[in-house]
This record gives sequence, structure tokens and C-alpha cells, in this order.
Amino acid sequence: MDDLYFESALVHRAAPDTLSISMREISERGMIDLRGLSSDKKFMAAAKSVLGFDLPKAPRTSTSWGDLKALWLSPDQWLILSPRNKTTALLAELNAALAKIHSLAVDVSDMRSIIRLEGDGVRETLMKGSTLDLIGTDYKSGTVRRMRFAEIAALLHIVEETVIDIYVFRSYAEYTWAFLMKAARKGAEVKLFRS
Repeated sequence: MDDLYFESALVHRAAPDTLSISMREISERGMIDLRGLSSDKKFMAAAKSVLGFDLPKAPRTSTSWGDLKALWLSPDQWLILSPRNKTTALLAELNAALAKIHSLAVDVSDMRSIIRLEGDGVRETLMKGSTLDLIGTDYKSGTVRRMRFAEIAALLHIVEETVIDIYVFRSYAEYTWAFLMKAARKGAEVKLFRS
């Protein structure tokens, strides 16, 4: 029997030079859905003992240390990001540390596709498919936000001022890619007036 292997939803897609921003899939990232009570000191301490940092408690924030990141999704849910090849070991460590604590840690690496957008005009491009005012002061580096994007559920992570990751369910990856290819093409840029 052949060994199982991972193939991303967008493995055969590459962004052309005709875009006003750069766009690529991030397929080497693993994801763990972590749930627990942020008010439970044992849960928070156990998670920190494995991750090396405190889980973010403030809404729509993220924390990172080394090659690990934690994205706040709700008061009792975080998306833990790690290199794909380290996710299985990290999940085992989390489950061992949380064994007697009310919690849940599940590998969801294959559930979502991640598209990274980079360059000037990234925010304006994303605003073509969203009602969010991404040029407002609420959206600084590190911000995490669930949103409707082009009529589908998505997760936005502002990595840096002009670097944004958008997470969509794997079944919507092709649709999202096609939407972004049209929204980001040269000649379709939107110039906004900023105060």
C-alpha cells in the first residue's frame, strides 16, 4: 500500500505576474484547534507549558514565539499554528499536558487553506470582498478576525501592515483563489483616500 501524503487544495495554482500584489498558498503550516476555559488557570498553565507562551485572552489578537502562533478565535477557542511536520508531536504534547483538564485539542491542518497576500494595496483588494474597513485603526499587525469574504466564511490574520493571511475552508480554496485573482489584477486597483 502506498504511503499517505498531503496535497494542498491549491497545489496546481500559481499567481501570475499580472497581479498588483503577490499571492501564494501557504501549505506547510499545521493547525490545531484548541479549546478550553481561559478562566481555568490549570488549562492556561498547561497550554503555556507546551507552547512556551500565554494564549491570547484579548479578542481578535494573536501571540507567537518561534515558529508557533496562537490566534484568538473566541473566549474558549484558539487556532494554534505550527510547521506542518511538527503538528503531530505538538498535538501529542498538548493532549498529554491537558489530559485531566476540561479541554479539546484536535489537528485541523487539512480543514483550511491559507492564502497569503503581500504588497501595497492588499487591504484594498480584500475590501472588495468584505464589508470590513481594513484601513481603519482597528486592524493593526497581529489582528485576527472572522469575517464574510466574497459570501463565504473566512478568517483574516494581519501578519504585518502589508502582509495578510486569509484562511478559508478547503472546499472554498479554488473559489477564493479565483476571486482574488480578479480582484488583484493590475488595472483593477482601488485607491482610497486616507486621513
